[in-house]
Amino acid sequence: MIMQTLESASSVSKPLETVEPFLVVDNLVKSYPTKGGGVYTVLDGVNLIVQEGEFVCLIGHSGCGKSTLLDMVSGFRTPTSGEVRLQSKPITKPGPDRMVVFQNYSLLPWMTAFENIYLGIQSVFTDKSKSEKEAIAHDHLALVGLTDAAHQKPKALSGGMKQRVCIARALALRPQVLILDEPFGALDPITREELQEELLKIWAEHRVTVLMITHDIDEALFLADRVVMMTNGPAAKIGEILDVPFLRPRTRTQVMEDPMYYELRNQAMDFLYHRYAHDVE
Repeated sequence: MIMQTLESASSVSKPLETVEPFLVVDNLVKSYPTKGGGVYTVLDGVNLIVQEGEFVCLIGHSGCGKSTLLDMVSGFRTPTSGEVRLQSKPITKPGPDRMVVFQNYSLLPWMTAFENIYLGIQSVFTDKSKSEKEAIAHDHLALVGLTDAAHQKPKALSGGMKQRVCIARALALRPQVLILDEPFGALDPITREELQEELLKIWAEHRVTVLMITHDIDEALFLADRVVMMTNGPAAKIGEILDVPFLRPRTRTQVMEDPMYYELRNQAMDFLYHRYAHDVE
């Protein structure tokens, strides 16, 4: 079976000598009080285990809590109940071990591409010399193919180039988890495919653990080891998980020519547009 069954991470008894998985989302609930005195529950009982170096895509309709879930992994929000643990330690606040790349680039417009990357390095690697920090910034600009654009400000960069800077800035801090919130959603289809290819190459080289939100089934199947499909909100949870069996390194042509690709795609489409289709009023 391709689809996995889910159970609470805390409900599985583990031998004392067993090391807990790398990243654990344990019975996570996120609720907010309403003006009428009630409670609005965004996520209700989310359980997920992610292994180190794994590439996981989250997919689901708008309003299903994908960003809220990753905000709690990044430490930007705190759970109402349950917890997220990284290497057995509860996540309670943001940290450089978890870097986020947003859809809207979030670059400082008065700084060059190099300066945007260097700023984070300077804040985190306080024990390194200036020349070492500059070398890290230049190395990561080269990693995303932007050496020639190092001294350009964001207004002079295309959307794809801006997102490359954001990815380089995140990776320069050598995070344990890279969190991508619909990073290619604002790009044209050709640029989007180019950055998907680049992201896979960077991931293969660094093997950082990746959690990525996308609304694109094809993107998820091309990039991920597993595709986590969320039920509709409110009170959303993980409905099903697809294991993606395609060997790495991957090429788009090889993936799309594999008969399993269409089977997986049809399963995801059935989940999103039949069993958990948005009601049309």
